[in-house]
Amino acid sequence: MFFQTSLNLRSRLRPHNIKAKTFSMEKKNLEYLRLLRETMKSHGIDAVVVSGTDPHQSELPPAHWRGREWLTGFWSENGTNGTAVVTADKALCWTDSRYFIQATDQLKGTGFSMMKENGPDAVDLIDWLVENLNSGQTVGIDGMTFSIAYAQRLEQELTDNDIKLNDKFPIFDYIYPYRPQRPKNKLFVHDEKIVGESADSKIRRIMTEVKAELANAVLLSALDDIAWATNIRTAGDINFSPIFVAYLYLDDSRRVLFVDEEKLTGEVTDFLAKYNVEIMPYDSVADFVKTLPKETRLLIDPETTSRGLYDAIGCTPVFGGAGIARLKSVKSDSMIANFETALEKDGVALTKFFMMVEKEHTSGKLTEVELGKRLRALRLADPTCVDESFAPIIGWNEHGAIIHYEATEETDVAIEGDGLLLVDSGGQYVFGTTDITRTVALGTPTDEQRHDFTLVLKGNIALSMAKFPEGTRGGQLDVLARQFLWNEGKAYFHGTGHGVGFFINCHEGPQSICTRRRPAPLEVGMINSNEPGFYLEGKYGIRTENLLVVEPWKTTEFGPFLQFRTVTLFPIDLSLIDTSIMTDDEIKWVNDYHNMVRDRLTPLLSPEEAEWMKDKTRTLSRS
Repeated sequence: MFFQTSLNLRSRLRPHNIKAKTFSMEKKNLEYLRLLRETMKSHGIDAVVVSGTDPHQSELPPAHWRGREWLTGFWSENGTNGTAVVTADKALCWTDSRYFIQATDQLKGTGFSMMKENGPDAVDLIDWLVENLNSGQTVGIDGMTFSIAYAQRLEQELTDNDIKLNDKFPIFDYIYPYRPQRPKNKLFVHDEKIVGESADSKIRRIMTEVKAELANAVLLSALDDIAWATNIRTAGDINFSPIFVAYLYLDDSRRVLFVDEEKLTGEVTDFLAKYNVEIMPYDSVADFVKTLPKETRLLIDPETTSRGLYDAIGCTPVFGGAGIARLKSVKSDSMIANFETALEKDGVALTKFFMMVEKEHTSGKLTEVELGKRLRALRLADPTCVDESFAPIIGWNEHGAIIHYEATEETDVAIEGDGLLLVDSGGQYVFGTTDITRTVALGTPTDEQRHDFTLVLKGNIALSMAKFPEGTRGGQLDVLARQFLWNEGKAYFHGTGHGVGFFINCHEGPQSICTRRRPAPLEVGMINSNEPGFYLEGKYGIRTENLLVVEPWKTTEFGPFLQFRTVTLFPIDLSLIDTSIMTDDEIKWVNDYHNMVRDRLTPLLSPEEAEWMKDKTRTLSRS
């Protein structure tokens, strides 16, 4: 019955067709900019900062809150990281290195120029405001779409320079006449036999963490936290993720879910009632926190709670919540076992996909868009896969160098001749969320391509083989993946790894493996990606991504040590490996990994597929 329910979800868990409805009108971006400037002038605003997120600080917000993309024309189905600034004579859009090429192209003719927020020539947005505004001027933001932490930093810097902040400037209420409505998709229960823990147990563990942070109540704003805590999911609120728009309040005597009534079903209502969870309207949350008793010490996460909601709180706010994010990120043994089932299913789909690519790429009929459609169909052929975990990144040759490339009808190219094909994709299985990148050679690869591919692979292997003491943060291990590129004066500027959710978000915190300082240590049960890459603009891109589970290694007189276990199940392209620059241990790692992949997947494959797998996992040697 549950699998049938999953099948019925698919039509609703498809991405919003926002491109067709809102982003195919690039010529109107200049008009949008004109309307915004008129509105700013009438409200006494000299500069406006436009967030790319929602009141929950979602990485990929629902279409209702994707106004920055509508305004600038810089967009993708997976969402784009970007923050815009508009003054009387400037229109700028900040983004990170994943989007430099894409943003430069998409912002042409819109009136906006790209600004780099990391890497060489990066400019801090707030510093830019301070340097380009005069004393007495006013910056406007919609406080509901900025976190407490960001808004406080912005306000402090502006105040120090005699610049005012107006945090009640809901930009798109004024200038976005055809704005999509807030999503009203129906909720469903994630089978607690698969989850391995009841919502009641999770809520009790959350309250233990709340008290450890010297609070007696908590308001959860992050949508993945709420989905995890309640074991509730939906189809369609967020592209490629089964989380839903809501808030959750908890204390020792009360549990309240703030959600639109239209989203409820009888099954969900009964399920929540079983765990004493009340239902209140989504829009009532501000009035609720305004009337909480003064003695309430309300725990809120300043990184995920909006400035607008913070301004409404009438009791004592307590900043924190890292412990709750940690609870979500540490998976139980049963969750990891189910997750590995999802990886097996994903490996079967990928085997069918890459076999098809090899057979048909010389026909000239395959394109990037067509490959995306076929990969989706192969994943969804399994009834436990309800959607992709993000829009696939399928880049042929120079498109592979666009880190978050998404093929469209305008950019689509045929897969023909020799080259490198980069495929970054994943699935939302009820057993877990997958994420994998493989770069494969079609035709004969060049020596340069093989060399660069092997540098990236060496970094992936080095991180995979790491042993580290308990308490180590991902940032302390990040250099292991970059060292071989750095030794040749080469680099990539995106993170090396992110946490992965369990039928929630593909990207999950609080842990990560990146150059930025992230205080959360790696713990047993966390799932992380391992995805070093290398990108030559106009030529090719390379990325090799596996998922890692943190496990115990051994305890010595220096304390407990941890290690990673690679759990992704699909071969690495042997034709791209240059063994002359690999160590014996690295070659052994590849062979051990391929033996595991072959042993796990072969029983699930047809005889033809099993023979293909045998060849792709043959022993790698120097000869």
